[in-house]
Amino acid sequence: MIGLKRGTVELISHQEEWDKNARNIIGILKQLLGNTAVDIQHIGSTAIFAIYAKPIIDIVIGVCDLNDILPYIKLLRQHDFVFRGEDVVGQMLFVMGNFDNDTRTHHIHVVKWNGKEWNNYINFRDYLNSNPDKAMLYDTCKKNLASQFPKDRENYTSGKQKIIERLLREAQIWKSGM
Repeated sequence: MIGLKRGTVELISHQEEWDKNARNIIGILKQLLGNTAVDIQHIGSTAIFAIYAKPIIDIVIGVCDLNDILPYIKLLRQHDFVFRGEDVVGQMLFVMGNFDNDTRTHHIHVVKWNGKEWNNYINFRDYLNSNPDKAMLYDTCKKNLASQFPKDRENYTSGKQKIIERLLREAQIWKSGM
């Protein structure tokens, strides 16, 4: 299953189809963006094998400068990647989904390659995949919040912030020791 009604929270166990789908979308993005995309990676909870996740595929595109993506907005829209603007400072967002029933299937984050946001996404994923005990801590937190806020994605997301910050600090230390 891929896709979730906007604003809702439902977690399901890891699905092989998520990895296959992410590879397919990454291939399409590489063809469309060429060398503008320095790197494209599957990130987020759907890229962490041991945990439950919302069935929305997160992908990060690393570019040299955020403005490099702007000439591609129309082309990406023609391939169902809808531009949502700078959703947080230092990051642009594209979404995919069935907009008629308000369902989102993919969040495509565009960030500066090898910048803070890029490194946080990659380090978080790699750290949790390499440390199952840490992945389970995150999983437990997510499940508790999902049961509290099944129709309130904003509170679900803000509730994860402290553990994400903690795990990111640990991931940076882990990465620097490699």
